[in-house]
Amino acid sequence: MTAVTDQDHTEHPEHPERPKQHEHPEHDASEGSEAAMRTDSGSPWDDGLIARRVNGSAEEEQRTVTESRASGPQTVAPLAYGPHLGSRLEALRELVGLSRARLDHRTLAPAGRVLDESAARRRLSGQHTVVAIAGATGSGKSQLFNALAGVPISETGVRRPTTAAPIACSWSDGAASLIERLGIPPRLRRRPLQATADADERLRGLVLVDLPDHDSAAVQHREQVDRVLGLVDAVIWVVDPEKYADAMLHERYLRPMAAHAEVMFVVLNQIDRLPGEAAEQVLDDLRRLLDEDGIVLGEYGEPGTSVLALSALTGDGMGELREALGRFVSERGAPARRISADVDIAAARLWPVYATRRRVGLSEEAREEFSDRLADAVGATAAGEAAERAWLRNANRACGTPWLRLWRWCQERSEPSTGRVALRGQPDEEVTARQRVEQAVRTVADRASAGLPAPWAQAVREAATRGSQGLPEALDELAVRAGLPPGRPPRPGWWPLAVLVQASMTVLQFVGGLWLLGQIIGVTAPNLGVPVLLMVIGIVGGPLIEWSCRIAARGPARRYGLEAERRLREAASGCGRARVLDPVAAELLRYREVREQYGRVVGVGAGGGGG
Repeated sequence: MTAVTDQDHTEHPEHPERPKQHEHPEHDASEGSEAAMRTDSGSPWDDGLIARRVNGSAEEEQRTVTESRASGPQTVAPLAYGPHLGSRLEALRELVGLSRARLDHRTLAPAGRVLDESAARRRLSGQHTVVAIAGATGSGKSQLFNALAGVPISETGVRRPTTAAPIACSWSDGAASLIERLGIPPRLRRRPLQATADADERLRGLVLVDLPDHDSAAVQHREQVDRVLGLVDAVIWVVDPEKYADAMLHERYLRPMAAHAEVMFVVLNQIDRLPGEAAEQVLDDLRRLLDEDGIVLGEYGEPGTSVLALSALTGDGMGELREALGRFVSERGAPARRISADVDIAAARLWPVYATRRRVGLSEEAREEFSDRLADAVGATAAGEAAERAWLRNANRACGTPWLRLWRWCQERSEPSTGRVALRGQPDEEVTARQRVEQAVRTVADRASAGLPAPWAQAVREAATRGSQGLPEALDELAVRAGLPPGRPPRPGWWPLAVLVQASMTVLQFVGGLWLLGQIIGVTAPNLGVPVLLMVIGIVGGPLIEWSCRIAARGPARRYGLEAERRLREAASGCGRARVLDPVAAELLRYREVREQYGRVVGVGAGGGGG
């Protein structure tokens, strides 16, 4: 590789203490210059080292350079974001706030940095555009920096690396706070040649920063490049014919910064070294590589990256760069476009934790199935059947014949009572009920989390698991409280009449029997027909009335059982809803909120949400 030479002497970071010829202007400048420099001390530009002397006769040129200017604090208008970008930033802030309890810090850190940097940039000047010149070793970026300023400011030379720290050059006042944000000390702040600044009025407001080599062997140099690139408004990438296709440049910088295409320039420098049409061929190949990197090229008036070819040494193509840079700076839109691109990148990184291409949430069918599973676990159906049997038993006791009731009473006395409702007291039944509850919770959690991004699906499952703790015990208590009501089941309106008729049949049996007994012992006149008829009516009518009452009681008993089952189902459903479904729904609602905010961040409707 042929090194690019310059007449300037190089300041080598590996020899910081070595004296250099013509290093200090205070040793060579006139007394008037020294007085001017002393007058300007204390300002943001108080070093007075605007240009280095390049030869023994450079004193006159040194005096033509604009020295540091004594100026007090200046009021500059802060940067104002448009309503669309402001809305996106506000949505991103809401998104980060809503997600802190669900996403880890590492996931949200890039978005948080975008918010911090956008707020910091917004407080600073909106009349200035900070443009960094970045490039590899030997690309000639410092040479281009000096050519734009119209005077040697940044050191160039054969030995590498040459630029050890960022150097800033401002075309107008009021940019001190912007440069301080970049961490550039006053001794490294410069002004362009006065004649150059006056000629390029459209560059007023430009703050140009010369960066160290991004491929420097010094780690601290690369760290400075990465830090400053995250803070400037725009970047001019300088490449040379030998290293324009360098994998490090494309993979580490250009490809990840593809979203910043509107605030980037790519300059092919040193075209004076290319013969004939080789420059156009290299430029076409460079455009091809940028297109493969996903960088939109600003061709035919479309917004995108400007690709230019020039020679900072001979000045060929410099006018085109100045014109393009002048239009870019005069628009005053680079800071907002840079922040907008940063938001785009942050949103793209957050896509996996927010986006889903399907409707998510709990359907009504899933809710009903969960309630049915809990009702089965608590034995709602069995409780309803038990309530129905209890109602029928009560009807049989009230409307049955005395002899049948006496026989049933004796039978019940001879057997232990187990209560009206079958209890789930056996260990195997309790285990089965608990397993049913756990299975119901797992099923509803899986259905609610289906299709959600991993962090939110995990949050939904955890909410369901927390709610399921103690749920089987709560359902057992409900089974006791919401089972059969205390006392006897309610009776229908015809029940007293049936009881009265049944009692009449019993009375007829007794009357007929006593009458027949009186005839046998001779107390009454013989007449077998009437007492026998009375006894037959009582004996046949009693069971007939009992059978009729049993048929008539089926409807009310069924309704009574269904009512008992409904109460238990509602109680189980309410318990499951309060403990499991409501926490799950709250997580789904939070996801829907962050999904809507994410839609605002990316500039589209939320879509795809559910719950």
